[in-house]
Amino acid sequence: MGALDGRVAVITGAGRGLGREHALLFAKEGAAVVVNDLGGNYDGTGSDKTPAQEVVDEIKAAGGAAVANGDDVSTAEGANSLIAQAVEEFGALHALVNNAGILRDRTIVNMTDEEWDAVIHVHLRGHFMPLRSAARYWREQSKSGNDLKPSIINTTSTSGLYNNPGQANYGAAKTGIATLTIIAQQELDRYGVRANAIAPVARTRLTLSVPGASEEAMTAPEGQFDRLHPANVSPFVAYLATEDCPIKGRVFFVAGGEVHLFQPFAIVDGIKKDDRWTVAELEKEAAHFADFPFNLGKPY
Repeated sequence: MGALDGRVAVITGAGRGLGREHALLFAKEGAAVVVNDLGGNYDGTGSDKTPAQEVVDEIKAAGGAAVANGDDVSTAEGANSLIAQAVEEFGALHALVNNAGILRDRTIVNMTDEEWDAVIHVHLRGHFMPLRSAARYWREQSKSGNDLKPSIINTTSTSGLYNNPGQANYGAAKTGIATLTIIAQQELDRYGVRANAIAPVARTRLTLSVPGASEEAMTAPEGQFDRLHPANVSPFVAYLATEDCPIKGRVFFVAGGEVHLFQPFAIVDGIKKDDRWTVAELEKEAAHFADFPFNLGKPY
């Protein structure tokens, strides 16, 4: 018996890296998987359905059920087609894992319009479109009395939640995804949907493209636990997709053998008076905000 027996999952960006490992584990745990991947380069250029089909072939060779999908999930048409394929092929949809992404790193002063737009488009819009399509399907199912116990797992990043210079586009999109996840939970809870997000740390094409990174430096010596292997992240993603997982509306850091829960934005200090502040008063009373120490709780 697998933890995901009878579940149907759509996983975007599943041709390589984290998405590939998610797809393989989901299938091993009994889920039928729609393996979505546009097959482009790490910067979003090009397309090739081969990576998605190779993952499908690997799943089928191991006795699992899977189909490939090459739709562009940043478009309404592509996202709708993707969700429809899952239902048509396997009869239902229970889990959506939004994982597809690209990088166009640049400092703000040097970033082009296209570099900003491309990353926001693929990450933030590429999460919203499949989420909206799946949510509409689950709303219909809920109103028909069909409790699918659906789960959404979005992919945010510490580059956004902890702020990484040189990645303003990527970080802004990823922080937006975390917020999108929490709002999705508030809106979709009435339909029985669980929405969560992970901020994974793993060795992938994207992380290896960052200047100064190398596969050798990011790989553990032989015989030691490979903390950055992308397969380490997948078990928690699979757990969030299980039928009876109680977790919803949360954002997690996941790396190696560690899982940490993030606390969203919270007020940690303040000033107050029973009247309107003057600038002169604020110069005296508010200046200490500049020196307030934040404990970010970084697990690495």
